[in-house]
Amino acid sequence: MSKKVAVILSGCGVYDGAEIHESVITLLRLDQRGAEVQCFAPNVPQLHVVDHYSGDEMNEIRNVLVESARIARGQIKDVKLLHMAEFDALILPGGFGVAKNLSDFATSGAGCTVQPDVLAACKAFVDAGKPVGLICIAPALAAKIFGAGVICTIGNDADTASALTQMGAEHHECEVSEIVEDEARKLVTTPAYMLAKSIAEAASGINKLVDRVLELAHH
Repeated sequence: MSKKVAVILSGCGVYDGAEIHESVITLLRLDQRGAEVQCFAPNVPQLHVVDHYSGDEMNEIRNVLVESARIARGQIKDVKLLHMAEFDALILPGGFGVAKNLSDFATSGAGCTVQPDVLAACKAFVDAGKPVGLICIAPALAAKIFGAGVICTIGNDADTASALTQMGAEHHECEVSEIVEDEARKLVTTPAYMLAKSIAEAASGINKLVDRVLELAHH
């Protein structure tokens, strides 16, 4: 029996939204494994908009849900409509949108808060004991979602790992091709583009994460 997986996106584009390669790899692997997927995103303005060609900030306002719909080919819902009971697992790809739109980690660091609708959705999966996968920078939200003592990885970036530790997480260093699992909490994390030098390297860890999340959903 195929599993239903919710994927929360944070916009469209590495510098101000969801990392497109990570998102597509996640969706591709879920489809290859026969999972039924529904994408979600918060219906809120982006922190800012970045010109991905020049790297400059643009004088423009964009909506996280509208931008995320680009990756989901329009098949996306407001995260307020994410009903945990309808799904077996949850995955959040990375990209700066996680730190800028799903939370304010980019500006507040260890003192950050998670966007309320996203936090409520994530906590519902945790409370139900359903598996969660956090990719790239998304584990920055782990301590806010799971509480102190949660085990996770963002790879080996010392400054980011320090912020996670300040928030109460237990950070484990990890190679790009590997995953870190908190067995007690059914949380799976992988560094992806925190370390990846190519799309193939990013995929090596993401595929393992998706496979493990689906295994946990079957248990």
